[in-house]
Amino acid sequence: MKKLEEFLEWGGVKKDVTFLILSGIALLASLLNIELFHVDLAWVAIILCGIPIILEAIIGLVTKFDIKADVLVSLALIASVIIGEIFAAGEVAFIMQLGGLLEDLTVAKARAGIEKLVHLTPRTARRISDEKETIIPAEQVQIGDTLRVLPGETIPVDGTILSGQTSINQAVMTGESLPVDKGAGDSVSSGTVNQFGSFDMKATKVGDDSSIQRMIKLVQSVDADKAKIVGIADRWATWIVVIALSAAALTWLISGQIIRAVTILVVFCPCALVLATPTAIMAAIGNATKHGFLVREGDALERLAEVSKITFDKTGTLTYGTPKVVAVKSFCPAWTEQSLFRLTASAEQRSEHPLGKAIVASYKQQYRDGLQMPDQFHMIPGQGISAKVDAYEVAAGNRELLSAKQIDLPDSMREEAASYLENGSTITYVAVSNKAIGFIALSDTLRQDASDTITHIRETNVTPVLLTGDNEKAAGYMAKRLGIQEVFAGCLPEDKLKHIEDFQNNGNHVCMIGDGINDAPALKKAYVGIAMGGIGSDIAVDAADIALINDKISELPHLLLLAKRMMVTIKCNLTFSMTLNFIAIILAITGILNPVIGALVHNAGSVLVIINSAFLLNWRKKRK
Repeated sequence: MKKLEEFLEWGGVKKDVTFLILSGIALLASLLNIELFHVDLAWVAIILCGIPIILEAIIGLVTKFDIKADVLVSLALIASVIIGEIFAAGEVAFIMQLGGLLEDLTVAKARAGIEKLVHLTPRTARRISDEKETIIPAEQVQIGDTLRVLPGETIPVDGTILSGQTSINQAVMTGESLPVDKGAGDSVSSGTVNQFGSFDMKATKVGDDSSIQRMIKLVQSVDADKAKIVGIADRWATWIVVIALSAAALTWLISGQIIRAVTILVVFCPCALVLATPTAIMAAIGNATKHGFLVREGDALERLAEVSKITFDKTGTLTYGTPKVVAVKSFCPAWTEQSLFRLTASAEQRSEHPLGKAIVASYKQQYRDGLQMPDQFHMIPGQGISAKVDAYEVAAGNRELLSAKQIDLPDSMREEAASYLENGSTITYVAVSNKAIGFIALSDTLRQDASDTITHIRETNVTPVLLTGDNEKAAGYMAKRLGIQEVFAGCLPEDKLKHIEDFQNNGNHVCMIGDGINDAPALKKAYVGIAMGGIGSDIAVDAADIALINDKISELPHLLLLAKRMMVTIKCNLTFSMTLNFIAIILAITGILNPVIGALVHNAGSVLVIINSAFLLNWRKKRK
């Protein structure tokens, strides 16, 4: 059996388009009575397309007693050859292999997401012992060890900060667009990145218990949970074979004509049935590609048609994933909002912090006049910056910065800042000469088409849900603006996974849409995973079934409707093919059809199925 399997793999017999082209040419020549050395050229199709089918049927029967559609096809091929109906045998083999090729083209290639996750795992750690710093392999870190993490380094294990101030980029774990300020007593996770200040930490979770290792395990464990949809011809193959053999045997016994029995076997072959699903899927994938979707799993659209809930990550999916200035407030008559904005942007020009960069970028986008480079600049990790701009001593940062400089906030400023904090914004307070003069509010902004997209998704009878690592205020504010009722904030990768699992245990088929590394386990676990391919992490794309290449989420409702339309087309194809088979069988029993005409009828049926599927290529539902 191993030799037979090796033979099937040689040259990719079933998948080789060249063999199908040669078989098609040979069948056309046979139909026109063209021979080569007095040999019917239909034998070319039998050898190239028929022999692999027969061998696979033998392997399935002998090794697993697995009865699939190829068993009936093999019987029809052999019977047709025995009675001399060479063209009929070649035509059936050709159509079946064409269906197999189309089906194979919809199967995704192996993914490398887990390997990329593994590469995120830090290789080394700086252990502090007896005031000496030693670089050791990360796997040698023990619980209780004191470690030092420098700016730009990835945190090797989970732990608690002992001393130092910094900002941590937690996008790997939470997907949050903004770094989080950390100080003594705060916890940090492996795989996250220390952006600015150095700090010492105590290891609390190491090895397989660390956050990044747990996420790798999650991705590995959920991949096997998705059941692949089995082709309907193979699902019903046992009954098809039993009925076909019974009908052929009874017809032969009653009529005494073996040609009728062979004709029954030929017309019983599920050619159109085999083509019904893959042709519709291929056409729908072509349509989806035009609208910016890369369908990576062949059965993803079949699963998408059954989805009842669609869960969104917030940052980078419904929002742009980058902070922008949403308000500038001055509480000092000597400073207008524009002059306060210009002063702060000038001071932040040397800042490497995302908030500082966002202030500079937002100012340049809004105003044309140039900024002045600061004469002095000092970065204060975890707090903000201080600088000298045009003789003004400027301090810009969080409340901790102002407290450290003993700068009081007026009640009016504190109250107005609180209203922006309630909406999930981040506040940068500005002080000049040790006096608070105002603040700048920054926030991740919604995509322009996000609100309409959610509305149209609800119109498809699918419920939108928000799963985000952001805090409750930011998540609640965005959900309210979008009209999403179900919101789950502060989600780590395992939390998103748990929510999706709960939904699916309650009978809901869930589609997950995300863009970050932290979304990879949820994308795998969901019935269908869709990744933002343009700005999204490679790991998220690798974990998903479908990637949205241009990040245009307004096309999501079309994809949902396309999946449903595709299933309608498949059902129409199946109904037509089974009806055609039923009529052809009756005609074969009565002797009206011979094997060649029966094969041609099947060919016509297959062509009609392909044409019906082709209508999906340009399908789009017109909105009222």
